[in-house]
Amino acid sequence: MTNDVISVILGGGAGTRLYPLTRRRSKPAVPLAGKYRLVDIPISNCLNAALNRIFVLTQYNSASLNKHIKNAYHFSNFDKGFVDILAAEQTPDNPTWYQGTADAVRQCLHHMENFEFEYVLILSGDQLYQMDFREMIRHHIDTGAEISIATIPVSAKEASDFGILKTNEAGEIVSFTEKPSQEVLPPWASEVSDEMKAAGRIYLASMGIYVFSREVLFRMLQDQPEAADFGKQLIPDAIEGQRRVFSYQYEGYWTDIGNIPSFFEANIGLTDDIPLFNLFNESQTIYSRARMLPPAKISGQMEKTMIADGCIIMADRLERCVVGIRTRVGKGTVITNCYIMGSDYYQTLDEIEKAKRLGHPPMGIGENCSIHYAIIDKNCSIGNGVHISGGKHLADGDFEKYTVKDGIVVVKKGVVLEDGFSI
Repeated sequence: MTNDVISVILGGGAGTRLYPLTRRRSKPAVPLAGKYRLVDIPISNCLNAALNRIFVLTQYNSASLNKHIKNAYHFSNFDKGFVDILAAEQTPDNPTWYQGTADAVRQCLHHMENFEFEYVLILSGDQLYQMDFREMIRHHIDTGAEISIATIPVSAKEASDFGILKTNEAGEIVSFTEKPSQEVLPPWASEVSDEMKAAGRIYLASMGIYVFSREVLFRMLQDQPEAADFGKQLIPDAIEGQRRVFSYQYEGYWTDIGNIPSFFEANIGLTDDIPLFNLFNESQTIYSRARMLPPAKISGQMEKTMIADGCIIMADRLERCVVGIRTRVGKGTVITNCYIMGSDYYQTLDEIEKAKRLGHPPMGIGENCSIHYAIIDKNCSIGNGVHISGGKHLADGDFEKYTVKDGIVVVKKGVVLEDGFSI
């Protein structure tokens, strides 16, 4: 069965809701949990399900994503598996860039058509979840579906943020509405498990994960050249056109990391005693680039904190923090509720001394700092005595060195905060 599947991961658009993390990188390239990238999640889900023929479609700010995939995913010369990048390209037949999710796949059909496969698995590159795609594909085959949509039960409060699907008793999707208001919701309830009913999660939201039978996908994309997006056009058209579109219900952890608050909560949630997203399940390994880094060296008090390889932590106290690779934190510093992404390289001792002579702080976080409710992007140089206090008291705004969104301070990649800087 898995030999009959091609997986396509959509690299996403400009990612404006995740700005400034997407200022220099695409959404799927945003660092996650201190050592991964968002794109590692769908790729890992595929590899754990023995789906090893994967295309990643990229367009915006794609250099760091392309570099990560090139460095992370290598297969044996005797293996037919691959993770290949399909960058947006202008051709004589199509002089435009990708206009949407469906158009991106349409423009890449000529790269796929020479492979042997029966089914296409289409995934987003910016979601956090662990799913066995083999079960979804088996469900697709067993129901005789032409299109399968992964759905997750949500509450009435959440439903207005999603496309909501209505199913019949057989699980076939009979209607679709995009982000319905609370007033029109009641008739859209679907059959869900008793556990989901008890939680009030009775509406089926599309997860943006699709399985298409090959001929159906090719035919629809070619016959509807004006349809640019799966969720807004192609899928509703398929339902209205009475194609066999089925729901595959998923009841595990899933979150769409579409904005700064959801991204922050997903990362800080990893520090819980029993996090909703399990990084420690060996049957659902999260793959990424292998780095030859030394163990972390830690002094000070740590509580509910994850620390990646290669860190030197001399802080007084870290609480509910995710600390990325190669992070350096000086003595006397207190950090709470923060995601520190780390650094791409180490400064040498000579480089650190040169920076000090020039009056610049070395890369990392200095001594006697106080940092709360913040995301520190990669390669930042934060001096001594810096004070950052995020929270609802701060108004949203975009500034030269940082951005504030919903009380979360995001220090931009590579900036220098001089000694005594305060937010």
